Amino acid sequence: MSTTFETWRGHFERLRAHKAFELTVITIIVLSALLIGAKTYEETGRFHQWLLVMDVAVTVFFLVEILIRIAAEKRLRDFFRQGWNIFDFLIVTASLIPLDDSEMVLLARLLRIFRVLRLVSMIPELRVLMAALVKSIPRMGYVALLMFIIFYIYAALGSFLFAEVDEGLWGNISISMLTLFRIATFEDWTDVMYATMELHAWSWIYYLTFIFLTAFIFLNMMIGIVLDVMQKESVQMEIESGEGEAAELHGLRHDVRSLRDQLDRMEVALGTRPGAAGVDRRDED
Repeated sequence: MSTTFETWRGHFERLRAHKAFELTVITIIVLSALLIGAKTYEETGRFHQWLLVMDVAVTVFFLVEILIRIAAEKRLRDFFRQGWNIFDFLIVTASLIPLDDSEMVLLARLLRIFRVLRLVSMIPELRVLMAALVKSIPRMGYVALLMFIIFYIYAALGSFLFAEVDEGLWGNISISMLTLFRIATFEDWTDVMYATMELHAWSWIYYLTFIFLTAFIFLNMMIGIVLDVMQKESVQMEIESGEGEAAELHGLRHDVRSLRDQLDRMEVALGTRPGAAGVDRRDED
């Protein structure tokens, strides 16, 4: 029974690691995303039945795929040790809940939208990017806090100096912060500047210093943080990949030694090589 289980587990493990299987899963994920987008068009209403059938087929495929990945593990808990596996399992199992005919139809649609995120779990490079983004958030939080302080100071100055120019842009500090966000994204910021320069010719200093701080300094600080974390994640991924290959090579060497020992014992049992069982070939490795 154990041998049969190991045989099937080996088949599932090879299937899971096969490039064709991974490409098929990625293709179905993309198809699932296209189905979600197609449902937002009124023109596809006459194909509603076909879209429903394809959606069910995609759900069944994801269920089979997750079961194959679970069966490929030596122990069930090994599958749930990885966060992305837990994410995939939750998305797939949640998609099986029949919510389309209930008041929670919006939740069902949201769950199907999140299936697109499975592309991240299937592509290692995307996993590195996502891990870098998540780990960058705490460090970017301090930069965002400093940006908020600068925004607050400039918004207060803008509301004091330019409220008489345009109440809709500088009427109070909250509106001024929205105006500054518009300026930071370069959305027609020159129109705002020229309007205030008609009354305050020196106001260009206000805008240029603000843009210099936000667009050039803080933005580059954010990019630097993300790049630094991405570099560390890439190095960590290479180390883990190297350790995995070393462990696999060690396992293969162990299997070869075991086969040699078994052959020696069989030869002794058959009488073809007397005393060969005491021979240790491990030094040959």
